[in-house]
Amino acid sequence: MKVAITGGTGFVGRALTRLLEHKGHEVIILSRSRSHQQGNVTYINWLSNDTRPEEYLEGIDAIVNLAGESINNGRWSEKQKEKIYDSRMQATNEIIRIIGVLGQKPKVLINASAIGIYPTSNERIYNERSTEKGHDFLAKTVADWEQKASSAEEYGVQVAFGRFGIILGRTEGALPLMALPYKMFVGGPIGKGDNWMSWIHVQDVANALLFAIENNIGGPFNVVAPDPKKMNEFSKTLATVLKRPHYFPVPAFALKFALGEKSQLVLEGQKVLPEVLIAAGFAFYFPDLESALNDIYK
Repeated sequence: MKVAITGGTGFVGRALTRLLEHKGHEVIILSRSRSHQQGNVTYINWLSNDTRPEEYLEGIDAIVNLAGESINNGRWSEKQKEKIYDSRMQATNEIIRIIGVLGQKPKVLINASAIGIYPTSNERIYNERSTEKGHDFLAKTVADWEQKASSAEEYGVQVAFGRFGIILGRTEGALPLMALPYKMFVGGPIGKGDNWMSWIHVQDVANALLFAIENNIGGPFNVVAPDPKKMNEFSKTLATVLKRPHYFPVPAFALKFALGEKSQLVLEGQKVLPEVLIAAGFAFYFPDLESALNDIYK
């Protein structure tokens, strides 16, 4: 296959690129760096006035849209929230434009999304049939992002929304910050510890995205492991894997003071299940938290 990726130099994008290369697929990464070739990967500069990335994209089978300002960068000031929102809309607008001018359209657009589209709850269980949507900044951003990407359907392109949970990796994402107190022997439960953590290993994210392309998945699919944990259980498992004590609680007010609105990523959550992937026959490499953390910290 010939697969184009936006945001291909990011956390998930690099994992997906490695997987596609390993499988022998051709990869085109739309990035802000200069255009160049590296092995079986072509980097194409885009999102500037003097580039025409569509010239390199005829005959592509799929586009995976991962582009957007990271939600983990800094506090969520009004300016930062604007960057998070606008970067996703801008990139997706450009993807729709490119699809519109291609003579041969891709079969599928896999657009990144997030389980933050669902309302936070300690009691509810969400799957892809759940229609409830949250009303906070993250939920609105994700809902608008999905709506924008769905415009590709007007060109006969199938659109799927990979709703990512908390992606676990050793050096990026939320896990390094969560692990740091334990490495300093001062780790413990965060807040009340009763909020849900719907997590997934980064390698399973890459596998799920390729699986969605290969198996003609459309609409929303939750990219989470089938083993969500309450925060307290998650952090205890992390302490066990790191062989560190688990008894220094981090009060919720301290996180709210340090992170502001962004603290909701740690203090609130949803119990989300990957029913579409499971029904389609997807096999997780790391279906339980202990195996995922042991792999990351082996």
